[in-house]
Order: sequence, then C-alpha cells, then structure tokens
Amino acid sequence: MSKKTSPGKIGRDAGTGRYIPVREAERRPSTTVVETRPKPKKSK
Repeated sequence: MSKKTSPGKIGRDAGTGRYIPVREAERRPSTTVVETRPKPKKSK
C-alpha cells in the first residue's frame, strides 16, 4: 500500500535532497528549500 502524503510545508536540503524539519530549513535559507505540498483532490 502506498504511503499518503500530507498537505502543508516540508523542508528539503538542496544538496542532498533529504527531508528536514521546516524550522531548520527556514534557519538555513541558502542551502535549503521549503516546499508546499498541495491538498489531495477529492475523487467522485
């Protein structure tokens, strides 16, 4: 079964691509990226 992703913000290290806490990503803006994940669309 696939893992569902939650909407919201996620931090990522720009060099390694690893996920990091958003708080740490905001502290190091030159080497990190804060991404926003969209809300999943409702299916009929």
